[in-house]
Amino acid sequence: MFLVVMVFPLYWITITSLKPQKDIFTYPIRYWPERISFENYESIFRISKFHIYIGNSLMISIVASLIVIVIAVFSAYVMARYRFRGHGQIMLGFFATQMLPGFISLSSLYMMMSSMNLINNRFSLILMYTVIMIPFSTILLRGFFQRIPSSLEEAAMMDGCSRISALFRVIIPVMLPGIASTFIFAFVQNWNELFLAVMFIDDEPLKTLPVAMNSFVQKFDVDWGAMSAGTVLSVIPTVVLFAVAQRFIVEGLTQGAEKG
Repeated sequence: MFLVVMVFPLYWITITSLKPQKDIFTYPIRYWPERISFENYESIFRISKFHIYIGNSLMISIVASLIVIVIAVFSAYVMARYRFRGHGQIMLGFFATQMLPGFISLSSLYMMMSSMNLINNRFSLILMYTVIMIPFSTILLRGFFQRIPSSLEEAAMMDGCSRISALFRVIIPVMLPGIASTFIFAFVQNWNELFLAVMFIDDEPLKTLPVAMNSFVQKFDVDWGAMSAGTVLSVIPTVVLFAVAQRFIVEGLTQGAEKG
């Protein structure tokens, strides 16, 4: 029953995207289109630069997520392996950032980006997505580091490795499931983000996919066919990513159940 409830909206959006415009609102309700049509998919590429929006979202999400992983791996390692003055306060600050609603800082962020001439610049989104995702990614990866016994890297250092070398040669290979899970979480959050993209990007060639999807909602009308087709296309990259990294995700989720 839970699976049906979760899958049905995606199914309904998919069949709506395959209906001609005149068949989207019909009575009685049809749960399968009488005639399959791809006109909605053709229209979103014909009337808009949808392929550019997808490319912008992919580039921004992948670059921001990779930067997040690189920074979060080092910060999480330090927070898991070392105790220093202010350690607890830093972790409390990381947790506090997850409790504050993001929209309360939109005006100040816009002023800051405007002062740096980063409005209508993809770098502004990469920068903000990186900053926003680092605290949670650090918290998540810190938990994975804490589950790995420090004796592994100590043994590597006894064999001649430096601490950095032990991190890359011994710890990170063991951490791959956790790193993959964190990357996917960061990618999905960046891929679906709307508010900052609307605030910082106004030029048509620089818009991301969520901004383009938002444009289908007009003041007195909603283009349901185009929106459904765009939604289906926007889901494909995340589905492919989860399918490719499924093994790492499962290992990452179950790693905490195994005692090292």
